[in-house]
Amino acid sequence: MAAADTPVLLLNAPLVASRLGYPDLSGLDLLEAFAFVHPARFCVPTPRGLAEALGLPQPEGDAGVPDLLQHAAGALIAVCRDPEWFEREGAWSALQSLERLRWPWAQVLKPHIAKPERAERWLFSRLPEWEEAGERPAPRAVELSSQAVAEQLARLTGEGAEQREGQRDYAQNAARVFAPRPREARPHLALAQAGTGIGKTLGYLAPASLWAEHSGGTVWVSTFTKNLQRQLRAESRRAWPAKRADGTPPVVVRKGRENYLCLLNLEDALQGGFAGRAAILAQLVARWGGYTRDGDMIGGDLPGWLGTLFRKRGIAALTDQRGECIYAGCPHYRKCFIERAARDSAQADLVIANHALVMVNAARARDPAARPTRLIFDEGHYVFDAADSTFAATLSGQEAIELRRWIIGPEREARGRRRGLAARLADVASYDEAGGEAIAAACKAGQLLPSDGWLQRLNENAPLGPVEALLAAVRTATYARDESGGIDAGYGIETEASGLPGEVIEAAGAAAEALASIRVPLIRLGGRLEAILADPPDWLDAQGRARIEGARFALAWRIDLVAAWESLLARLGGPADPEFVDWLAVDRSDAREFDVAIHRRWLDPMKPFARVVLEPAHGVLLTSATLTDRGAQSIGSEEVWASAIARSGAAHIEGAPLLSAAESPFDYATRAEVLIVTDVAKGDLPALAGAYARLIEASGGGVLGLFTAIRRLRSVHGRVADRLARAGLPVYAQHVDPIDTGTLVDIFRDDPRATLLGTDALRDGVDVPGHSLRCVVLEQVPWARPNILHKARRAAGGGSQYDDRIIRARLAQAFGRLIRSKDDAGHFVVLSPAFPSRLLSAFPAGTPVLRVTLDQALQRVAAGVGGMQSLPTQGALLP
Repeated sequence: MAAADTPVLLLNAPLVASRLGYPDLSGLDLLEAFAFVHPARFCVPTPRGLAEALGLPQPEGDAGVPDLLQHAAGALIAVCRDPEWFEREGAWSALQSLERLRWPWAQVLKPHIAKPERAERWLFSRLPEWEEAGERPAPRAVELSSQAVAEQLARLTGEGAEQREGQRDYAQNAARVFAPRPREARPHLALAQAGTGIGKTLGYLAPASLWAEHSGGTVWVSTFTKNLQRQLRAESRRAWPAKRADGTPPVVVRKGRENYLCLLNLEDALQGGFAGRAAILAQLVARWGGYTRDGDMIGGDLPGWLGTLFRKRGIAALTDQRGECIYAGCPHYRKCFIERAARDSAQADLVIANHALVMVNAARARDPAARPTRLIFDEGHYVFDAADSTFAATLSGQEAIELRRWIIGPEREARGRRRGLAARLADVASYDEAGGEAIAAACKAGQLLPSDGWLQRLNENAPLGPVEALLAAVRTATYARDESGGIDAGYGIETEASGLPGEVIEAAGAAAEALASIRVPLIRLGGRLEAILADPPDWLDAQGRARIEGARFALAWRIDLVAAWESLLARLGGPADPEFVDWLAVDRSDAREFDVAIHRRWLDPMKPFARVVLEPAHGVLLTSATLTDRGAQSIGSEEVWASAIARSGAAHIEGAPLLSAAESPFDYATRAEVLIVTDVAKGDLPALAGAYARLIEASGGGVLGLFTAIRRLRSVHGRVADRLARAGLPVYAQHVDPIDTGTLVDIFRDDPRATLLGTDALRDGVDVPGHSLRCVVLEQVPWARPNILHKARRAAGGGSQYDDRIIRARLAQAFGRLIRSKDDAGHFVVLSPAFPSRLLSAFPAGTPVLRVTLDQALQRVAAGVGGMQSLPTQGALLP
């Protein structure tokens, strides 16, 4: 009631509103003020984090928070009056716009921000332009000596640093992938397992930096998580300066286009494309745009919490989500963050990217000559999953409607700057008659694709056009054949694409003809664009040429997409292809449908990965702490490496890979303990919630809770969060709290009494060394979901042995969250009485594993690992 009647000082209004159950909560959110005053500056969105960012004393308990919020507001206002305020430029102009938008802070800050003597430049005139650089010469062939690699590693680790033999051996093995390759399509391939604590990042950066220096080439390091990308950027400063003498960066972070601020989308938002709270967000993002390092909105220096303060997908709308970039046709092309990153990476010594981008870049790079030739896949155990997604084909309603919008452009009264082919290439159409005819034919054929409201029409059995008719037939067949029980449970449903009814096969034929009618004019248009570039007209300047080249690239991408869909449809009703797994699906969440699709996946996605990524490369290193299967007896046995070889693509290229393993130096026998709780029955949600609450209390927070189902996570959180928060043990949860995952981890890391609940993303991407994480609680054994794709791969991969390898890898990854440094200690608790002994090898050798009751587990967690010796031996100690 107080919050409704009076504007109050808040910190993270959406989170407070969620906890209070009062969604319309509003007031003066200090995070919004911080984002305005200090754009592109990091701040953990908690009282502790805000105090640290502003240099204020940290509050002692919740009672001190109200005073802190007032002092924080005063500190932010004081910054605005400070003549040395670094982020002053643009603040006064932005505040005028925010005042018109009725931003609550505008009236508070206005008296303290003086009007500048000269009119402030608009963001788009302040941003520097990138410059073209000459093509970088091919790297020289160099051999790295063992002594040079050892000396470089010593320089990077620093004087007086602990000398680790495992790290030295690892660096020497990593160096071997930088030797000149023996012949075409036969790269040097190394699989290197490095246990936690080996220091693999510096281990491979040492030979990588040495090779880049002597060869003049570029090394690409690919990760699966944004957290590791941030860590790599920090570690790389040991080997390279922030800028070279000529001002160019030797280290560049590259991500997909959808991660960067699109200046054209931002301009549209600032000029009326956004309304209400979204318009305020656009102004704050514009403030950030003037100070950002590289324009990265997802995992970069834009605060991860900023978008969540506004409750809508405003951040996504400011990026190029749909691949609709018009390249040189954009008025901000010369200042584009994406184009700058692409050019910087072409001249960089080290490019930090992600698995998906590396694979997409290899498959359809605009410049094949710029493809990376020296690759390091960190978190290499995820290469299989990334390849599985990259080389998949999916014909769905959502994908098809995006293609329609790209071809036709806005229909009816759609808002935004989206433009179709005719608008983007109007000058081509007016100059080249054949090109104009191709554009017109493509736009006409594009009308056959699904349009707005397609899902509702499917529900009403009234599809429009051949593709919608196909999706309707797929939906009907999937519902009719489903035997999973997912219909009643509200989950998505699927069925194999075999023995399909005639209606589906007939509809697939008609849809394939419609797709062909789209593909043919697109191919014709691509040919006309090539002809214009080959014999350019007088009016075609450099900017126009660049725009046409961008359009050619976008066309080639869509032509390949449509061809893949046609191939997918041609399979329906015909003989099965043993190389692929095909199925139909209706995607649902909480019983609400959001898509209908036909899927095709490679049974072994490492086949195309080997052909597209490995064979063109000269040297590739796949590294991880969990590359091998721990089910075998010894690390040197062939059985241990069989899975790693199969899931790396090594089996599909000539030559045997170099295999190396460095064991973790951590003393797991005395620093960790695995507790398998035997008296929490599966499916008993009250008992599960009670167990989590009591374990969190026994540990005093510092718990990472991992779940295999979002529903159970939400149920447990709803039962325990309030009780624990009242005891001073805050609980945060993925899929519950309106905060992005990266920020949740930052909050968890910052508060030793906090607990974080989550799913797979937390099992694999959390790096929280120290006291903040001292107990990992696994809700149950993370069995693989028995869907159609998994069943096919299970049958081809050895049945239950295939399952066990996956589960052991997941358990090893989850356990790896617990001990991140030599001083870490803690418990790994599994709330599952049905834990097969054959999976125990997932844990490091020597780690004590006990089957205990919940009460016994609570005693051991409360005593801590260092206090285990004072407890009597309880439960059954497992070998």
